[in-house]
Amino acid sequence: MRTPFTGAGTALVTPFTRSGDLDEAAVRRMGRRQIDGGIHFLAPCGTTGENPTLTASERRRIVEILAEEAGGKVPILAGAGGYNTKEVIELARELAVAGANGFLSVTPYYNKPTQEGLYQHYRAIAESTSLPIVVYNVPGRTGVNVEVATLVRLAAIPNIIGVKEASGSMQQMCEACRAVPPEFLVLSGDDVMALPLMAVGGRGLISVVSNEIPTEVAQMIEAAERDDFAAARAIHHRIMPLMLANFIEANPGPVKAAMAAMGLIEDAYRLPMVGLKPESREKIVKTLKDLGLAKGAYV
Repeated sequence: MRTPFTGAGTALVTPFTRSGDLDEAAVRRMGRRQIDGGIHFLAPCGTTGENPTLTASERRRIVEILAEEAGGKVPILAGAGGYNTKEVIELARELAVAGANGFLSVTPYYNKPTQEGLYQHYRAIAESTSLPIVVYNVPGRTGVNVEVATLVRLAAIPNIIGVKEASGSMQQMCEACRAVPPEFLVLSGDDVMALPLMAVGGRGLISVVSNEIPTEVAQMIEAAERDDFAAARAIHHRIMPLMLANFIEANPGPVKAAMAAMGLIEDAYRLPMVGLKPESREKIVKTLKDLGLAKGAYV
């Protein structure tokens, strides 16, 4: 029996229509495709989901749709983070009602709290809900790093169950795996660092590239879980060009452009996000063609 929120999870994009509305039909198709592709959990309404431009009602609706599609087969780790602790607590309550099974909570950004402030922020959220919480550490976007010592303190709170580590520091990831209790989940927030992290005790990945190729990512992580790193490496080496192409411009621009080229969603964003530069789009399309993922090849 798989422990919830281990393995391969997808940091889902949010599909919009050409007019800028939430594309509910595409959310439903996307969720079904992920589940059918073997992904282990879904992580909507995060950075890749253009969370800052989603309304509260849109977040609730996305979670409702995905919970309906999942039907209990895979858990929903909904994005509920921000720089106002009181508002995060209220959002988490609403998403729980909508069907979330847990929360991915990004560190407060812009106000840059101290390590004590981070601890008290997450403690307050944890005390407001019985659902599990995964801390999301992405200092390149938030301007604040969750230090390993703080992570150890947070791991002592019963329903803070893990961290999505996107610090970009392999040393920090290794230190976290060594310092936290065995049951505390250290998940990679970077596709390219997932296998190295799992080799030292990581428990999986919250992935961008699995938006495009859920089956391959799930198979790669499952191979690593059974210590078949030869098989995991073979998949990793093959799909790494797409992992890298997804970040030739700011996420989620490239992955949404790729999914549009695959015929999965509209190539639509909300300001301040915009479409890719022509040269970036050419690189994405070439990468898809090299992997046999052009429109109609992987639907």
